[in-house]
Amino acid sequence: MKKTKLALVCTALFFGGLVVNAQSKTLSFKKGEVLDILLFTGKPDFSKLFPRYKETAFAFALKTGYQPQPVLSITETTQGGLQPGSFVFGKWTNLASRKKFLNEITTEVPDFHVQRRAMWSSFYLAYYEMKEDISFDINPEKVIVATAYWKDESGSFPEFKQEWLKKVKNKGGKVMLQLQDAMSSVGYMYKPDYMVLTEWNDRASYDAFIKANLKMGEKGIQNVNQFIIQ
Repeated sequence: MKKTKLALVCTALFFGGLVVNAQSKTLSFKKGEVLDILLFTGKPDFSKLFPRYKETAFAFALKTGYQPQPVLSITETTQGGLQPGSFVFGKWTNLASRKKFLNEITTEVPDFHVQRRAMWSSFYLAYYEMKEDISFDINPEKVIVATAYWKDESGSFPEFKQEWLKKVKNKGGKVMLQLQDAMSSVGYMYKPDYMVLTEWNDRASYDAFIKANLKMGEKGIQNVNQFIIQ
C-alpha cells in the first residue's frame, strides 16, 4: 500500500496533475480540445527516473500544448484482464498540438520510448477530440467507474449499449462522460469503441448493477475493461 501511494504521488508530481483525494475536482474541456486517457503501471525505479523524463519529454509536451489534469489510482479491475495502476486525464489545446507531440517527440527526445519502458511496465493511451463543451466532477466520496467496450461484428452493440445505460439508470448510477472515436499511437494502442465514466453513491449500488450487467451476456461486445478509480 505504501509503495502504491508513493508511486501515485510521484506520478502526480511528474505529470503536474492533482491527486484527487479529499475534495471534488471539476474537469472542463471545450469543443476542439483533446482529452487524453492514460493507463499505466509504474516500475520500482520510477521515482529515480522520472526527473529526467520530466525535463525532456514532459517539457516538450507542455511546450506543445499539454495541460495536466487529475491523477487517479485504479483501486480494482472489475471486468477484463487489464490491470493498470493509474488512470490519468490530460488535455491538449487541439488535435494539431496532440499530433505534433506524437510526430516530433522522438526528434526532440531520441530515447523517449526507452525512457518510458524503463519507468512503466504497461502504458496505454486513448485520446479524443471534443465535439462539444464538456464538464464533469470527480467526487472522492462517490464510487467512480471507468468502462471501455470493444464491439463485435454482429452489429448488436447499439442494443447492448442502450440496455446497459438503462440498467445504470435503474440501479441509481449517473453517466458522467461518454467517449467514442478513440485515437491512439503505435506502441501504446488503446482504442475502445465506447468509453464511459459512471458515478455511484455507494459500492452496494454499483454491485447491484454489476450483477444485472453480467446477466446481459456478451452478444454485441468483443472485449471489455472496467476499473474502479479514485
